[in-house]
Amino acid sequence: MQATRLTLICHARTVAWKLARFALDEPVEMDWQALRLSRCKQFKGTPRLVCGPELRTRQTAELFGSAPQIVDALKDCDFGRWAGVRISELQTTHAEELQHWLADPASAPHGGESLLQLEERLGAWLTTLQSTPGHIVAITHPFVLRAALTHVLQSASSSLIDVEPLATVELRFHGRWRLRLPGTDFEEPL
Repeated sequence: MQATRLTLICHARTVAWKLARFALDEPVEMDWQALRLSRCKQFKGTPRLVCGPELRTRQTAELFGSAPQIVDALKDCDFGRWAGVRISELQTTHAEELQHWLADPASAPHGGESLLQLEERLGAWLTTLQSTPGHIVAITHPFVLRAALTHVLQSASSSLIDVEPLATVELRFHGRWRLRLPGTDFEEPL
């Protein structure tokens, strides 16, 4: 039985990321067109390339290959009224709601999707991949990566996981999901 290999990659940095605000559907900061296909040789073989529907994930996916498949399960968390709002502003104007949201994954004081709903959505997608052998590279969002880790590690504290721009998380399924943190091969100087 061949294993399923899922490499999750966080989209490149956006203005919202730099300003610490909940994202809208916005482009990446980098000149992604000049870097188009610059990372397509990063993986052996030809993995299946998928991404969330947002502009920032589609642009980042173009670094790894052309014509990525859009997967709705990889879309960012719906932050409702908080979309586009700086976190520092929420700390001032809606501190209790923000704290409640951070402490309770089932809460959604912003009127959008709870972190628990996000994890359930992503968990359902991961379940469909269990019978899909081969390598899948998925470009998505920090909250989606956290949800994947929370689902796989069965932990409720996804707010303790920091995901940096272009971060990579790899999951493999061979009977059960396992987190794999790939290292970097390098040759020592003689």
